[in-house]
Amino acid sequence: MKMSETEMMLKGYGLTTAEMFYRMPDYTSVLNTFVWQDYDLAPDHPRLFKFIEFWRDEIDGPLHSVRFTHRKMIAPGAWRNVQGEFTLH
Repeated sequence: MKMSETEMMLKGYGLTTAEMFYRMPDYTSVLNTFVWQDYDLAPDHPRLFKFIEFWRDEIDGPLHSVRFTHRKMIAPGAWRNVQGEFTLH
């Protein structure tokens, strides 16, 4: 069963964004870009490296470089369960 985004964030996942520069298969002097985003675990980034392996195995355009950033949206200590709510006026 797939976890929801909130469950993933509470388990330590953060949003990883990668910009991949690759060479066009027919015009190797031309660089193009591709942006990839997914929830991943820092510092190992297993999903990012799995995608890079997929790219190298299945896509004709060879990678030139990859730059990425990772940001945790929430941490387990930053979330709290609210049991009730009081409304005034």
